[in-house]
Amino acid sequence: MAVAKTSVLILDCADPVALAQFYATLLGARTQVGDDPDFVEIIGHSGVHLAVHRDHGYAPASWPRPDDSQQAHLRILVSHDDMDEAEREAVSLGARPLDTKDNGGLHDVRRYSDPAGHPFALAASVPPQGAPRPPEPGGRVSPA
Repeated sequence: MAVAKTSVLILDCADPVALAQFYATLLGARTQVGDDPDFVEIIGHSGVHLAVHRDHGYAPASWPRPDDSQQAHLRILVSHDDMDEAEREAVSLGARPLDTKDNGGLHDVRRYSDPAGHPFALAASVPPQGAPRPPEPGGRVSPA
């Protein structure tokens, strides 16, 4: 019999409570603190399971510079129609834009850093196979 497992991506940071609250609010999730106050989980409805951990020597990656390149980043999928609202929400919670030159279009990906400096992206989710795609500029709808 296989052992049940849950995977958790853990982000190091200087203030785990604040960073956990940022992601919980952004993802519509909740925070959970156990016996270790330096470890806070973020648990959501749709398979979201993150955690943050205090690292007293934490220094954020500086993407896209190669000398301190990112080790990992989160990609948060959002409906294409909700991208602008998701961006406003992320920024209002403390996210900082990293790369905004190519926003828009079917493959819209917007890059930010969270309040602790971890890179993450909001990305337009791809419509299911056979579903109509969003209108192109000029009002045409692309076939799936």
